[in-house]
Amino acid sequence: MELQDVDRVRCATFLLTKDARLWWESAFVSVNLQTLSWNGFKEVFYSKYFTEKVRSKLTRECMTLRQGDSSVEDFVKNFERGFHFVPVIANDTKEKLRHFLDGLRPILRRDVRVVGPTTYAVVVSRALAAEQDQKDIENERQGKRPYQKPQQQ
Repeated sequence: MELQDVDRVRCATFLLTKDARLWWESAFVSVNLQTLSWNGFKEVFYSKYFTEKVRSKLTRECMTLRQGDSSVEDFVKNFERGFHFVPVIANDTKEKLRHFLDGLRPILRRDVRVVGPTTYAVVVSRALAAEQDQKDIENERQGKRPYQKPQQQ
C-alpha cells in the first residue's frame, strides 16, 4: 500500500495485540503521532521487541540458515522472516536467490538449479514441486500410491 509515514504508523499500531498493544498504549503518550515517522516507529518498536542483541542473533542465524529436515514451506517461512533483518541480501535479488539455493537440501537444490531459475518466486515454486516429486518417488518405492480423488461423472 502506498501510505504516508503517519498512516503506516497508524496501521501498524492498529494491528498490535496483547503485550505489544499494552506497550504501545503506554508509549503513545510520549510520542507525537503527527511527527512520528515510520522509521522512528520501527526504531522505538525494535528497541522494545528486537534489541540489537536479538537482531544480531537473527542476522547470524539467517546467514547460516539451512533447510535440514524441515519442509520447503517451513524453510521459506524461516528464510523470509530472517532476511527482514539483513537488507543487504533482502534487497539484492541475486544474493537472495543464492542464499536461498545454498540453504536447500542438496537433492532439492540440484533439481531447482536444473531449470535455471531467475527469480525468487520461481525458485520457491520449483523447490516445492521438487519436494513433492521426491515424496511421490519415495511413496512409489514403498508401494504406496498417492491418494487421488475419484473423478465425478
